[in-house]
Amino acid sequence: MSVTTDLPAEPDVLVHTEGRAGILTLNRPRAINALTHAMARRIDDALTAWEDDPAVTTVVIRGAGERGLCAGGDIRAIHADARAGGTASFAFWRDEYRLNARIARYPKPYVALMDGIVMGGGVGLSGHGSVRVVTERSRVAMPETGIGLVPDVGGTWLLGRAPGELGTHLALTGAQAGAADAILAGLADHYVPSAELPALTAELTRRPAAEAVARFARPAPPGELAARRDWIDACYSGDTVEETVQRLTDSGIPEAKETATVLLGRSPMALKATLAAVRGARRLDSLEAALTIEFRLSCAAFAAPDLVEGIRAQVVDKDRDPHWSPQTLAGVTDEDVARWFAPLGARELRLSPPDGDGKG
Repeated sequence: MSVTTDLPAEPDVLVHTEGRAGILTLNRPRAINALTHAMARRIDDALTAWEDDPAVTTVVIRGAGERGLCAGGDIRAIHADARAGGTASFAFWRDEYRLNARIARYPKPYVALMDGIVMGGGVGLSGHGSVRVVTERSRVAMPETGIGLVPDVGGTWLLGRAPGELGTHLALTGAQAGAADAILAGLADHYVPSAELPALTAELTRRPAAEAVARFARPAPPGELAARRDWIDACYSGDTVEETVQRLTDSGIPEAKETATVLLGRSPMALKATLAAVRGARRLDSLEAALTIEFRLSCAAFAAPDLVEGIRAQVVDKDRDPHWSPQTLAGVTDEDVARWFAPLGARELRLSPPDGDGKG
């Protein structure tokens, strides 16, 4: 007679200390460690516990499995919430964005191992860290315009500070950046081959973070963006998405013309709001200010039809054939965009930036 025993499920975030390091492991490998509200809270609780713990001098965040650190927020849950007219997504975004700001200001080295897929909310967990490590497998992206959203989790702040118009390009297209391109765009700091991450992690438990990373950092393999800077800067320097598409189309450069086609497949409303948000973030004085505006944009997108339709097309039905509303860039007015940026009154996300500005 055999007896089966149901083992308790492992937490979605594994939290432990080893040597001098506090280690966070996102533990939903089948979902490429997509971030849930409960996971964001657990990470925040761990950061609280370690902030004043003298035994912990470094925090390390990594992803379970071989596919990536984090594919982003759990958009299936957001899709279900939006279809039901719920409010759970607002509570998630509030706590997630507060966590993003906390990571940027964390008083101890926060080392993000950005191996594999790092998108959306995954960028929020890593891109604001003080030490950001990419590998040859890294694919870093903010793909929100493809599902009717605007780059959030501080994405407009990060991309708004990328050299030239690289951030505008990455924000509007949602293109994936490999290791060298992520470093060039300011989304990462160091390249370490993926095979050496276990040894690096072991060193982080014994040595100061900067010293440990320096032992393993290598020059990244060549990327693509450096060679494309000329046409990216020229084509994205206009004031409107329409002008960008026209310049890309007329450039005579095959990669640029392909990019125009990519943009025309994204949500027109999200594209125009994203351009305004990235340009506006350049004028802001803190990550917290950018997150406040991103919360307005996320709330507006939640109430608009493109979010449900975009997630349906990309993730639920996977037909890759979204029917946007409005369908064209010409159908999105300046007034439409302005409404997405309108203050939320009592619902506003309120974050207080500290004195001085850190990385973020």
